[in-house]
Amino acid sequence: MKPTEKCYDTLLAELREKISAHYPDYEQELTERTPLELDRRLCELGSVTESDMVNIYTEVTGIPCLDENELAPPEKFPDISQEYLTGNCVLPYDWNNEKVTLLISNPYMRSTHFYFFKTYFNLEADFKLVRRSLLERTITLAYAENDNEDSLALEGDEDTLRNLASEARVVRLVNEMLTQAIEQEASDIHIEPETSHMSIRFRIDGILRDYLTCPLSDYPAIASRIKLLGGLNIAESRLPQDGRTNFHVGRYDIDIRISTIPIMEGESIVMRILRKDAMEFDLAKLGMSKNCLERFDKLINIPHGIILVVGPTGSGKTTTLYSVMQQLNDKARKIITVEDPVEYQLPGLCQMQVNAKIGLTFASGLRSIVRQDPDVILVGEIRDRETADIAINAALTGHLVLSTLHTNDAAGAITRLIDMGVENFLVASALFGVLSQRLIRKICPSCEGTGVSARNTGRRCRKCGGSGYKGRTGIYELLMIDEDVRKAVVANSSSSEIARIGIENGMIPLLEDGMRKVQEKVTTKAEIKRAASDM
Repeated sequence: MKPTEKCYDTLLAELREKISAHYPDYEQELTERTPLELDRRLCELGSVTESDMVNIYTEVTGIPCLDENELAPPEKFPDISQEYLTGNCVLPYDWNNEKVTLLISNPYMRSTHFYFFKTYFNLEADFKLVRRSLLERTITLAYAENDNEDSLALEGDEDTLRNLASEARVVRLVNEMLTQAIEQEASDIHIEPETSHMSIRFRIDGILRDYLTCPLSDYPAIASRIKLLGGLNIAESRLPQDGRTNFHVGRYDIDIRISTIPIMEGESIVMRILRKDAMEFDLAKLGMSKNCLERFDKLINIPHGIILVVGPTGSGKTTTLYSVMQQLNDKARKIITVEDPVEYQLPGLCQMQVNAKIGLTFASGLRSIVRQDPDVILVGEIRDRETADIAINAALTGHLVLSTLHTNDAAGAITRLIDMGVENFLVASALFGVLSQRLIRKICPSCEGTGVSARNTGRRCRKCGGSGYKGRTGIYELLMIDEDVRKAVVANSSSSEIARIGIENGMIPLLEDGMRKVQEKVTTKAEIKRAASDM
């Protein structure tokens, strides 16, 4: 028997009322669009995500939504075509001799689906809601014929690869992957062919999480599609390649950097996602303690000298430096940067990108910058003695120089410069401060770190994906180069001795700052141990 449901007009009126309450700017769209295309159009506009639409549909219709963490690849339903399922956006997910559970993305086709399965298969139907793009991808993976088992052998055939990359199902899959990565606030997408399959993983809050496993036969098409987007040579798989593209999601343009390297099973592809609208370069919001922020604020306002930000790769050094640039950026200062690469373009700054192929290195770029009459210079990284010497000379001749080093702690930056060959007295004279930092994950406010949904006991928290963490902040230690530290540097003291002097003079060590955030219930001891295990 057909399930009880509100009449079409009543349901549509309630849906429009619900969406208007959340998104009042879309009144015209709500009036002009039919309900069958309303969800797609609102998602295209940008402020409404597919997950938002599923939640609204659930509130209005009472149809439950599927927990995506429980979605497993379904079996093929007998005697039904992929064309029908894709065209009507419906998927038989679970069935027996009497009943079928159908996944749908839009509740307005429910009656049609109900009568279709009752008439042709004599099955009662119930429904669960799921995001449209996820539903389309699941249909494709379950019903597409894998007739390209030998496609891995076609890597040198450029025309074949272009045809594979242009298939509708491949375009949909790559677009869905990018959209989901952006919605989940991933920083990177990792695509890796393995012996028997291809894995796709997202880096979220610094940790890699599994997103999708595909048949290995799909790898050439997906890899070729990504290469075409990035302007890379799709027929070349023996050499590393780098490219970039823009991806449009709603009203936002996302900058994507693409990197490929050859591995035993094919190519490892990494896509770095730079969402410019989501970046907020504000020192006050980086997570520094009040004391550290006040001292660092005074430090960056000195007229000349070197300030270093140190930490391992992925510790947020670039974000800190961009926040400094944002604060110093006014019409009274000339600010020039030399970076590899320029990740974000900031108005009011002159930004130069390193290009080793034509001889434009940090050292050569910095040498030219000092002739441009700058007040503030940002050097992406000090990698060698030549760059270090030029940076120190710039600092000693009246410029404020900011840069990064890869060291484990603040005191270690001093010994690193000396190891590069810089004289002790020059380090002591030019260096004014070193900020060491790490990024740590914050406890998810929705589930309070349990990873379990507060509304549905036993189900994963949708905000954090069951990890218990959502978002990141920093832990910091700031070493001010005062007279005591300068004497220790000139005396060639060890980094541990310099750190001891810094602590005596007010430096809060990195681990101590981390434990303060544990006490404040910002993060956990386990997260501090993970992020600062090298300390």
